[in-house]
Amino acid sequence: MNQPVIRDVAMSHELPVHHDLAVQHVTKVFNGGAEPVVVLEDAQLALMRGEAMAITGPSGTGKSTLLYIIGVLDEPTSGKVTLFGKEPHRMSLRERAQFRNEQIGFVFQDHHLLPQCSVLENVLLPTLPKDGVTAANQEFARRLLDRVQLGHRLKHRPAELSGGERQRVAVCRALINRPGLLLADEPTGNLDQASADRVGDLLLELVAEFQLMLICVTHSQKLAMRFPKWDEISGGKLIPKEAVAV
Repeated sequence: MNQPVIRDVAMSHELPVHHDLAVQHVTKVFNGGAEPVVVLEDAQLALMRGEAMAITGPSGTGKSTLLYIIGVLDEPTSGKVTLFGKEPHRMSLRERAQFRNEQIGFVFQDHHLLPQCSVLENVLLPTLPKDGVTAANQEFARRLLDRVQLGHRLKHRPAELSGGERQRVAVCRALINRPGLLLADEPTGNLDQASADRVGDLLLELVAEFQLMLICVTHSQKLAMRFPKWDEISGGKLIPKEAVAV
């Protein structure tokens, strides 16, 4: 399962005529210090459903900033993000929150599970602003937890789980509203290698199963090598990695 793939990067940043996600000429400048700091400059990428991309680069190069802009948690200074034919950064704050809840799932380095809630309750939390805890949502949550081999831990609290198990719960929570885009920020950063491999397996398998788009920011070269698309941030720009054949 842990096989790197052969990557065809020749057309990595050619935006297709019909795309589900397009990041076009995105720049991010932070002001407030002695002089402005350009974190992202003319960043571009495009993905379709069923595609997965890894983004690597040293700390402080803008990887997470780009992810938060795509996830409508931060604003670009200039440029445009289009997701499923819409420009969420042009929406009102309420519309953005609804769009983000329905269309984008997030997995962070820290699982951010509520310690007082059970595994099942944690997975169901994102449904509250949308449909609420319906019978259908509960059934889907159970199916997701079965899929990640945690169906027997529904009533357990996060403190009773291993780090890898908690992260798998977080993945289920990210998928409960059936988003089209999954954003993962260092999802294996706090895990031992065996658990990291398992979470990496899971994320890539779910892309195909649910026809998701996945963008994964990671420091792990081992994880990044398994993605069919792999870009590195350098000088604020996204640079395709050379094809790796194994």
